[in-house]
Amino acid sequence: MPETYPSIAHFHTIRVNQPASKFYNSDYLRTVCDLWEYRGSGLMNLHGSTGDLALLGTTTEQLEPIFFELTHELQQDIGGSGSNLRTPECCIGKARCEWACYDTQDLCYELTQYYQDELH
Repeated sequence: MPETYPSIAHFHTIRVNQPASKFYNSDYLRTVCDLWEYRGSGLMNLHGSTGDLALLGTTTEQLEPIFFELTHELQQDIGGSGSNLRTPECCIGKARCEWACYDTQDLCYELTQYYQDELH
């Protein structure tokens, strides 16, 4: 009912793939926060039920500019919660575990790239 409630006629959510083991640096987080403050509501959910970083609330007109900035300027892929592929996630692995036998972060990255390329 956009005519009745124009201030909430649009409220799109964008899901952004999390990095392996959810390691973020402060520059990246500041950039995403600035982008979302400018193009969206400023409300974020770090790793909701989909595992993605969820950017809550933007208008339809902002979808393409957000997508462009995330993918071209931040080199970041958009996540998703569809039935085709959930965003893969891994343990902290070699980054902090002295007994790690396998580079889980690298495997997670490779699987993500392979299956997302198949979907795209």
